[in-house]
Amino acid sequence: MQSTGKTGNLVFKSVSTAAAVIILATLAAVAAFLILEAWPALSDASATFKVQGAAKPVSIWAFTLPQIFGTVLAAAIAMVIAVPVSVGIALFISHYAPRKLAQVLGYLVDLLAAIPSVVYGLWGAMWLIPLLKPIWLWLGKYMGWFPLFGGAASPTGRVIASASLILAVMILPITTSVSREVFLQTPGLHEEAALALGATRWEMVRMAVLPFGRSGVVSASMLGLGRALGETMAVVMVLSVGSSYSFHILEAGKHSTIAANIALQFPEATGINRSALIATGLALFAITLVVNSIARWIVSRRAEFSGAN
Repeated sequence: MQSTGKTGNLVFKSVSTAAAVIILATLAAVAAFLILEAWPALSDASATFKVQGAAKPVSIWAFTLPQIFGTVLAAAIAMVIAVPVSVGIALFISHYAPRKLAQVLGYLVDLLAAIPSVVYGLWGAMWLIPLLKPIWLWLGKYMGWFPLFGGAASPTGRVIASASLILAVMILPITTSVSREVFLQTPGLHEEAALALGATRWEMVRMAVLPFGRSGVVSASMLGLGRALGETMAVVMVLSVGSSYSFHILEAGKHSTIAANIALQFPEATGINRSALIATGLALFAITLVVNSIARWIVSRRAEFSGAN
């Protein structure tokens, strides 16, 4: 029996090690492919590339950096909208809603996560944007003094603000689902102790549930951020693309994202232009790695802090 247990442990260890090595090898292979394919564009300092929204061809840096800016801006706005709403929904499902209602809401949230991005894009382009147009025009007229709402608000509604709102809806399910599961893992003794001391429901949530689930919310937010950074079709279908560093989110033809630009230009790209698009994909790959590394660092520090206490 002892020999069988040792054999099982050895097999499990070997399979786990092999799985980890495969993941690392796949990651390295993707990085190597992107670097090799992007190298012709990165190494040729004299090469210029046509970018949508610019009249003249530009260098590889002028080609890539505005897209990085637009990608980060759209994802940041989406996160600002989605994370507080996700945490609120997760708390309602886990600690406020009756059990039957909580089950139904949980199923609905999980169902939203399964909707393809192209469906979100169609919904945004055909239903949501017409509703947003008067709101954006009102914000541009009366709130134009605020930097984000400055400039001439586009009457079409195909602006980075609309794309960010749709991205927020798309990342809402995954952020809510993970946060809900983390909140449900809060030790019951912690909650009962807070209530026994006379805390209200909200005070119990604030003192026991939120501190326990903070690292989980960070992880859920990073998962949502990863989807927002790499989303393609929904952005392509609702955004009038451009190439600038404008913070005016209500102006059309000012912004683009890396994934959307690749989807628009890659079918017709050849030669060094194809390498330039892959170079932007390499930049998105690097951004995703950095974001996930920061998230891991935050979660690990939170775990160390909790263990020390």
